[in-house]
Amino acid sequence: MVRVGVRLLNMISVSNLTVSFGGKSLFEDISFLINPKDRIGLVGKNGAGKSTILKILSGNQTPSSGVVSKNSSATIGYLPQEMKVDNDCTVMDETRKAFSQANELEALLDKITEEVSTRTDYESDAYMQLLDDMHEANERFALIGGFKQDGAVEKVLFGLGFKPSDLNRATSEFSGGWRMRIELAKILLQQPTLLILDEPTNHLDIDAIEWLEDFLKGYYGSIILVSHDRDFLDAVTNRTIEITSGRIYDFKANYSKYMNLREERLEQQSNEKKNQDKYIEHTQELINKFRAKKNKAAFAQSLIKKLDKLEVVEMDETENAQIHFRFAPAPRSGKVVVKAEGVGKSFGEKNIFHDVDMEIERNDFVALVGQNGQGKSTMSKIVAGILDYTGELTIGHNVSIGYYAQNQSETLDGEKTVLETIDDVATGDMRKNIRNLLGSFLFGGDAVDKKVKVLSGGEKARLALCKLLLQPYNLLVLDEPTNHLDMRSKDMLKNAVKKFDGTLIVVSHDRNFMQGLTNKVFEFKDGVVKPYIGDIYSFLEERKITNLAELDKQKPAEKSLRNTDAKEVKVKTEPVNNFQDKEKKKAQQAIAKIEQQIADAEKKLHQMDALLVNEETFAKHNNPTFFKEYDTIKHGIDDLMKQWEALQI
Repeated sequence: MVRVGVRLLNMISVSNLTVSFGGKSLFEDISFLINPKDRIGLVGKNGAGKSTILKILSGNQTPSSGVVSKNSSATIGYLPQEMKVDNDCTVMDETRKAFSQANELEALLDKITEEVSTRTDYESDAYMQLLDDMHEANERFALIGGFKQDGAVEKVLFGLGFKPSDLNRATSEFSGGWRMRIELAKILLQQPTLLILDEPTNHLDIDAIEWLEDFLKGYYGSIILVSHDRDFLDAVTNRTIEITSGRIYDFKANYSKYMNLREERLEQQSNEKKNQDKYIEHTQELINKFRAKKNKAAFAQSLIKKLDKLEVVEMDETENAQIHFRFAPAPRSGKVVVKAEGVGKSFGEKNIFHDVDMEIERNDFVALVGQNGQGKSTMSKIVAGILDYTGELTIGHNVSIGYYAQNQSETLDGEKTVLETIDDVATGDMRKNIRNLLGSFLFGGDAVDKKVKVLSGGEKARLALCKLLLQPYNLLVLDEPTNHLDMRSKDMLKNAVKKFDGTLIVVSHDRNFMQGLTNKVFEFKDGVVKPYIGDIYSFLEERKITNLAELDKQKPAEKSLRNTDAKEVKVKTEPVNNFQDKEKKKAQQAIAKIEQQIADAEKKLHQMDALLVNEETFAKHNNPTFFKEYDTIKHGIDDLMKQWEALQI
């Protein structure tokens, strides 16, 4: 069976694409192909034109010249960095809108079926084309989940971090980041032949990023994306297109391998440039030597023509500019920096966490992790003294707190200049070094006179970080400090943080930034905080072992059942008469039988899940009753669990 998705997209061709603004070209005459199953990471420095290319591919922007050619049947799903989402239906209803194409296909299938049943020209080309159209439409309908919409919707929403209780809440109750997740869910459910994703991990926590990675690895179509998450690029992409100096380089490799190949290319360019410069210098010396001599004038002219025709080796632009800074030496604090005893926080009737006991000592580097909405930022604000709470929280002796909020850049006064922003809060000798400090954050020359409101997101983030250096702190509380920073700036920040000689509390979903940075992890989950010793990768490794059984997604009764061998399940025994013994034995036998039925059903469900994950295998399976059987087994397990729980009483 030929997959309709792959057949629809032979390739997308980008030919001689040029974009110019005010007479200056952003890029010029670039060309490349997007082939089936390509996973492309589009990279380049800020302002190189990455998002512009994605907008052109999606049809949301027109190039100055050039052509994007694609099969008329190809479908595109586009997630921009920012989008206005204005609706007030439930999360479930909004996400169901992804299946508008399925509804159209269903109507098309009805129309074709009716036409096929009434025609008699069975041997004609037109009749055979109708059959082909019906076959493709039917496969496409199955592929995008037309037979089972709600199950597919729940699977993707849960993967992106939503809870069952969220599905019937109005979308207006959620932040912009969560609304972006709904839009991403809709795009993934539409199963387009080309996914175009611009910074898809910006609003995702670690669990959701890992789920998205797994989803994209098994995706049947092509993908092109922009991301500053190094690990995400390595996990998802198999090809890297770099845009630099207005042209592109195409590497059949993921991001890390591309970086190595890029260094080799730059070294090769450097050697070629040095050799060419020597040749030009030597040739110019000969021209100058023989130009004035009559018998050598013709030779000199021939050398001049050679230089004129010479194709000069150009070095690619490199992002040499980078932030350089160190945090001020931390004043010595007491041994215990933060101590929480029975701390809790609620917003109205919504409990965020409760009974939190947590101790952070001097020079601890601590990561707060967990899904969005579990209380990481809330705890950061409590430690920083911004939010009230219940319980006891003690800040240690001589502790001074430097706090960087998740939306820190939004708190800057847009009407002030960069220089005024820092000058207003600088004191003492620091005021003499303001320009040097700003220069280390890439605000040199006239850039210090720019108003904050015209700065990019990355520039605002750098300016907010710069403010942290204006006085010495011994406790840094950083909530998503890498948002909007490019990879080089994130590396510089990480190096500065690692050299900080105080205590650190950090919230971040950027695994590469967190790797090797912390020595202790606190996981926030379901209102409870659990400590782990080690860095973020030690934590993830331990959680992945747990996730193999998906224990964090199971009900308590299911969890205890799956962690217990059937032979170890015991019913409490007390001195009873023979009749009671017989009844108890029957109950034990019934429990064992139900446990075996549950195990068999879950094994079958696992096999069916494997089919769902692999789109090609699922298409070949071609079972029209698949989802009905899936639902029956799923509901059957629920019924068996209820029976098992009743027998435990």
